[in-house]
Amino acid sequence: MSLEMEFSTTSKPIPASGISPESPQKYVEEISQLPKEKGWRGLQELFLYKNFWLYPVFLEGALHARDHFQAQPTDIFLCSSMKTGTTWLKALSFTIATRGHLPSDDGSDMTTVSLRTAVPHDCIPFLEFNEYSTAVTGSEIPLFASHLPYTCLPKSIIDSDCKMAYICRDPKDTFVSMWFFLRKFVAGKNSTDVESFSSIDEAFELFCKGLSSHGPYWKHILGYWEASKRRPEKILFLKYEDLVEDTQLWVKKLAEFFGCPFSAEEEREGVVERVVKECSFESLRNLEVNRSGKHEKRGRAIENSAYFRKGVVGDWRNHLTDEMGKKIDVIMEEKLLGSGFTF
Repeated sequence: MSLEMEFSTTSKPIPASGISPESPQKYVEEISQLPKEKGWRGLQELFLYKNFWLYPVFLEGALHARDHFQAQPTDIFLCSSMKTGTTWLKALSFTIATRGHLPSDDGSDMTTVSLRTAVPHDCIPFLEFNEYSTAVTGSEIPLFASHLPYTCLPKSIIDSDCKMAYICRDPKDTFVSMWFFLRKFVAGKNSTDVESFSSIDEAFELFCKGLSSHGPYWKHILGYWEASKRRPEKILFLKYEDLVEDTQLWVKKLAEFFGCPFSAEEEREGVVERVVKECSFESLRNLEVNRSGKHEKRGRAIENSAYFRKGVVGDWRNHLTDEMGKKIDVIMEEKLLGSGFTF
């Protein structure tokens, strides 16, 4: 299938308010001029944009946002590479930001109506899906999300001095989670595609070379890490593993970062604990919308359950050998050397 055909069948850009949607052909032509490599089998080719490999399904939206998205200083972005805790961070952030506008009758249920009826990805819009003009969050805090590397964000975001919360995860667990998710994504397209999808060994070698969605992963991390050191008051950097270890602490840090800290009364009443409980992996996975619901991205229906596979730390040991784990660790140590960041 040609690049143009892939876009014509999967791309349904939503224009920002007041902006006329141009033909996707403009971006198809721009992307076609970029260096490319074969991605994981069953998916589109990967294109090199500002030293990062992106699939066209994400890159077109990134280019549209580059041209049209106008950030405001009050905007807050939840940034991450794929499969590093984005869904959980969105659920926590949405609940934190909307808690003052929602009823809590007996204090036992802090889950918002939106989280009951929509996957967290539909509660906070993704920049590269051009969803920002139609987002309805119920929050006075303008929350957005993006998988884009720091240097690939629209200039208006950097210039507007937006706040960003960035989450990263152990690369071994990140890879395994990505492989399972993209395998389901491919299966949703065509049942025959999943049979030809890259084996975990093949995908692992590509990941180690930096050939993965929004990769190289180490460059993705470094971009936000270095930016957080330059602008610590504007960029909150957190690890998935730290969020797992002390979720309450990070929920309070997020609330402070968003500008809506928990009051002493809220803490006495256990609001922080309720946020953590209602946004836990088990609570979210057991919601009916996440057990049987679907949502659409770029014209493809994705089962919400695909976002709730395990969510545990160290699951990579069930799928990779010790030698594979060591290989990733060595690569990451080499690539992150001198940055001050380690896992």
